[in-house]
Amino acid sequence: MSQDCLFCGIIAGDVPGAKVAETETTFAFMDIQPGSDGHLLVVPKRHSTDLRDIPPEDLADVAIESKRIATHAFEAWGAEGVNLLNCCGEAAWQSVFHFHMHVIPRYRDKSRDRLRLPFEPGVRGDAALIEDLAASMRSALDAG
Repeated sequence: MSQDCLFCGIIAGDVPGAKVAETETTFAFMDIQPGSDGHLLVVPKRHSTDLRDIPPEDLADVAIESKRIATHAFEAWGAEGVNLLNCCGEAAWQSVFHFHMHVIPRYRDKSRDRLRLPFEPGVRGDAALIEDLAASMRSALDAG
């Protein structure tokens, strides 16, 4: 655990948090700045800054627990959909530097769902750029 990490403090019980679930390796609690009713976070108990340094087994455990909780959001809260979201780095909106997965129930009723997409789905991108980016990622993956 990190001494100055907000989420490590919540896991340890030193900082208040509305606990939802706990496993041997994960901890889930409600987000205090929710994008929708029921928005919560699933974190590994072992501190990792972000997606780049979380051990694969911790990432798998967080993903499995996020799925389990997301599945129950439909029945428990009447969710009509769920987003799983991880933000890696400040440019991607990460504000607490302890890896976390957002489990965000979604509703047609906008009084329960305040999230809006930051891009417009259904708008095609530049095909040449998409292929160039795919090629550069294939090269990066092949190199290491």
